[in-house]
Amino acid sequence: MSNRRRIILFGITIAVGGVIASLTSCTTPIPNRDPTGSTFPIVRGESLEGRTVELPSAVSGSPAILMVGYLQRTQFDLDRWTLGFGQAETRIRVVEVPAVVGWFPSTFLRGTIDDGMRAGIPSEDWGAVVTLYGADSERIQALTGNENGGNGRILLLDGRGEIRWFWDQGYSSKRLLELLEVARSLDAPASPTQPAAIPDTAD
Repeated sequence: MSNRRRIILFGITIAVGGVIASLTSCTTPIPNRDPTGSTFPIVRGESLEGRTVELPSAVSGSPAILMVGYLQRTQFDLDRWTLGFGQAETRIRVVEVPAVVGWFPSTFLRGTIDDGMRAGIPSEDWGAVVTLYGADSERIQALTGNENGGNGRILLLDGRGEIRWFWDQGYSSKRLLELLEVARSLDAPASPTQPAAIPDTAD
């Protein structure tokens, strides 16, 4: 992977973390759980390209890694995962999924949040960031729990949307190798590790 691509991946996680801030700090605590073996719930978000995206159908057909962040400080954890993906000689899609839950109506600050992320990410990679708000983000928090919110939620989905690997205890090089081994066993797609352009699923 080129240095430019690694820098872009870093830019995505930094920009995403910077705008999530304390938006989820007032959410109800949900005990952490390991959702491995479950099907990823159907949620709709919006890519930074402004397109409606439905997960997991938008990444169906081949394995994909979803990096979910709930809090600003999650960026530190996701930065390390991102660097690991960038250095790995594997082929799999990586999608950033900020899940924003707050006390305000979900539409109130969407424009500001998304504009802030766009400012720090090259336009060619806007399709790789899908932000969830309101009930959709709540479904993901219910899936994984939100305790220790500074840790990213790293999920490996197979081509049918089943969660085949999960980790929420902070970056670990050992766990990265484990994730990549599982991903290879699922026949990862034939494109280099990079942010994935997500198709528009709007009606």
